[in-house]
Parts: sequence; C-alpha cells; structure tokens
Amino acid sequence: MIDSPTSHEVDPLAPIRDALSVLQAAWTGQDAAGTAPATVESLGRSRLVAANDALGVLARAVNGLQAATAAEIARESRPELGPDALAKQQGFRNPVTLIAATTGTTMGEASRLVKVGQATAPRTSLTGEPMPAKHPYVAEGLKSASIGTQAASLIITMLDRAALRADLAALQKAERMLVEQASGLSLDLLKKIIARAEAYLDPDGIAPRERDARGEGSLRMFERDGFFHMEVKCDAASGAPLKLAIQAIVSADYRNAFGRAAGDGDSVGSDGGGFGDAGRGLGDGGGFGDGGRGFGDAGAHGHDGGHGHGHGGGDSPGPLGTEPDLRSHAQRQLDALLRLVTHAVGCDNNDLPLGGATVVVRMTLDDLQTGNGHALVDGVDTPISVAAARKLAASGGVIPAVFDSEGELLDWGRKKRFFTQAQRLALVERDGGCAGCGAPPGMTRAHHLDWWARDNGKTDLSRGVLLCESCHHRVHDNGWEIRIDGGTIAAKVWFIPPPHVDPHRTPRLGGRARYDYNAA
Repeated sequence: MIDSPTSHEVDPLAPIRDALSVLQAAWTGQDAAGTAPATVESLGRSRLVAANDALGVLARAVNGLQAATAAEIARESRPELGPDALAKQQGFRNPVTLIAATTGTTMGEASRLVKVGQATAPRTSLTGEPMPAKHPYVAEGLKSASIGTQAASLIITMLDRAALRADLAALQKAERMLVEQASGLSLDLLKKIIARAEAYLDPDGIAPRERDARGEGSLRMFERDGFFHMEVKCDAASGAPLKLAIQAIVSADYRNAFGRAAGDGDSVGSDGGGFGDAGRGLGDGGGFGDGGRGFGDAGAHGHDGGHGHGHGGGDSPGPLGTEPDLRSHAQRQLDALLRLVTHAVGCDNNDLPLGGATVVVRMTLDDLQTGNGHALVDGVDTPISVAAARKLAASGGVIPAVFDSEGELLDWGRKKRFFTQAQRLALVERDGGCAGCGAPPGMTRAHHLDWWARDNGKTDLSRGVLLCESCHHRVHDNGWEIRIDGGTIAAKVWFIPPPHVDPHRTPRLGGRARYDYNAA
C-alpha cells in the first residue's frame, strides 16, 4: 500500500532483481526427493503459485522500466532536435515506430508506453528545479511493481480526462486510492472501479456522455450463411433491463442443471432452491486472493470482459433426460434472449424465471433531491445520470433504492429462513454483488454465514453475505471463513483463508470495499 509519493530515486533494476530472486527460489527449491525441479510440471502446487506470483511482479517491473525507457527515447527524439533526434538517427520516423519495431509490439502499445512513461517521469521546472511526476502515485506503483503499465494507463487516461472539471485535491486522492485498489485486481474489475471514480469526480460529464451514447445507439439485423445476425449497441441505462433479464434466466438455467446433476433441487448449504448460477466459475482474477490470485476456474469459457464461465454441474440431463447439457455460456445467453422474445410475442403465461431480474437503481438522497451526482444500476458497470435514473424508476419493474451515508441495515432475526427482498437490497448495497469475486448481483444469492438448519443460523444482515455459486462452494468446500465488521452499509466483508492457503490466516478484503470506488 502506498502512503505517499516519494521523491528519492530508487534503483530501477531492484524490482526486477527481487522478482528474479523469488522466481529462482521457487524454481530451484528442493523437492521431497532432494532434486531440483527442472520443468513447470515438476514444481508442485506451492512452488507453482510462488513462481506465478514472481512472474507477475517481474512482468510488471519490466513493463514499468519499459515505460520509463520509452519516455526517455521520446525525449531524445523530440522534433526540435531535427536530424539529431534519436529515432531518426536509428532510421525510424519517430520514437513510437522505433519502440514498436524493437520490442515487437504494436504502434498503439508503443504509444501507450510513451504516454505512461511521460506521465510518471520526474519533471523540471522552468527555473531548473526538480519537480515530482505529473502522476506521482502511479509512478510509485510502477516503481514498486505493484501495478503494470496497462493499469497505469487506465488510471492516467481517466484522471487526465476528469482534470478539466474536477478539484485537484479530489484528483490526487482518487489517484492514490485507485493505485492502492489496482494491486491484485484484474483489469476488467479495475475498469469498473475507474468508471465509478470518474462519475464521482466529474458527475456533470455523465449526462453529455449518455446523450452521445444514445446518438450512437443502433441495432443491425442481417442474414448470412444460414445464420441470423444481430448487433446491438445502446447506452448502459437502456440496456440494463435486457442484460439483467438475460442474466436471471441464465442463472436459473445453471441452477436447474446443477440440481438435476446433483439429484435434487437444492445446493448444499444454500439459501433454498439452489444457489445462484450453479456450476459456473468466475475466472476474472479477483476472488479472495491477493496479487491477482483468485478463485477463477482455469479453462472456463471467456465472457463479459474477462469473466470466465465454466460448466461445473456435471453431465446434467438434456430435454429428453439422456443427453448432457453441453451448451456454452454464450449459447445459454442466446437461448435466454430467444425465450424473452418468444414470450413477448405470443405467450400469455408469465413463466420466465425473472425473479432475480429486478432493476435496482441506487443513488444518494442528496443526489436525488438536487439532480446532481450519479446513480448506479445493479449489475451494470457504467454509472448513469440522475435524470436517467429517474426515467428508469418511472418504468415498470424498477426499484429506486435511496440511501444516505448513515443508513442502518435491518435485522430480521430467525423468523424467516430466506432473506427478504428488502434485506437482499441492503446486502447488495453493502457487498456490491458477489463479495468474493465481484460478480454482478443478479448472479448471486444471499448466503447464511451460519447454516440455517445445521447451525441455527439467523437470517440477519450481519450474518448474511452475497456470494455466487462458485465462491459459495469454495467457502464451504475449502475451509474459508467469512467475517463481517460493522452493521451499516459501510460494513466490510473479510475472507479468512484456511491454514493450507495462508498459515497466518491473514484476512482478505472483499465486497464493495474491494471491488467498488469508495470516495469517503
């Protein structure tokens, strides 16, 4: 964690040497037979994890040094040097082409390296005095190899865009917080947090972006090679009901498949009737882990900006009760859309499993009253304007959830086994979605920390947490524990690893505190 930027220069090769030392220790450590492993397959699980961590640090350290080198190449190739510019002396048109050719990357990637390097390099004033980098916290993150150049570029781009309207102190605070949060997160999750941070820094910019998005909205339909193609592009607020409806049907589909494969309709230890999107592993690198390690299932089907989805329900019976259901996640989404269309066109029965598709729009009371600020839609990464939120709330099936910063969470004791809709709304406000991996709320169920039947667990918010099916089973199957500190919407959810994962059992932060931008 970075407390404040420092001005002293460090050895730029130190992070690389440190990472190489850790990697070498993992690779050449002695196994039980006393021989040094020579291949990846012979490392064993503990050394494999250590090697992967070291490789991650090494890659980030190398990328950071690349960015600094690229910036210096650009400085030595500035136009005013004419024929003496470094790139031209080496036979290249400009520094970007030199970097792209010598590193084997694209022009876009080379340009990104230059931009990151320039934004994080020390500066000199007009009087010759040394000045800190334009983005000092990002510079420290790169030097310590806690973030890579891709994460740095995302943060820098947003901050530069918001700088036209945002307060300088708020920008500096956002930079520090984003650098701290970026460590251990996938780029997909970081993008969501950055979008939330920009909405906080520049709330007046949301409405113009929404107008631009509506102007670019389109739907194209055509037939080719025996297939019907449809391409949809719309603003986030307009697409939220469709996205959440499809997610709800797909989640119910997974639950049913898992229940059939297990021989009953209930997942072990779940909140009744199955638990979320059974059999689906989220492989986004978030999870409970630090340093990018999570509970993602390798080899799962890629979907939705980095989330991997794998079918873990076994060979569940097909429509005839004999064939395994081998549909991919994308195929299940298509089937869900077709069910929605078929139902809307000719079905008089409300037989679609849309119980989890309620559109919940969240905003503060102050923003609702003033019309300023922004709102969030559960399951949608992009913040929307208060005006768009009001429009959504006026339509059917939408619940406007308004909270103040001191909102208390209601407890319901043990009168009911299942969490109520009001309790679930409060859990989403606290956890943001799956507290373990950051999956959208529509892919989760409310889970008792203490099993309702076995442990006489209470259906209280202080003893409940939102988890997707994958994280839910890993908690129970692998010995993880969950701790909740606090009793308001600001409460924090901690995941405590079992001794075989971390002998010290150091708690790992989850929920909205980890996967969302918190400006407080």
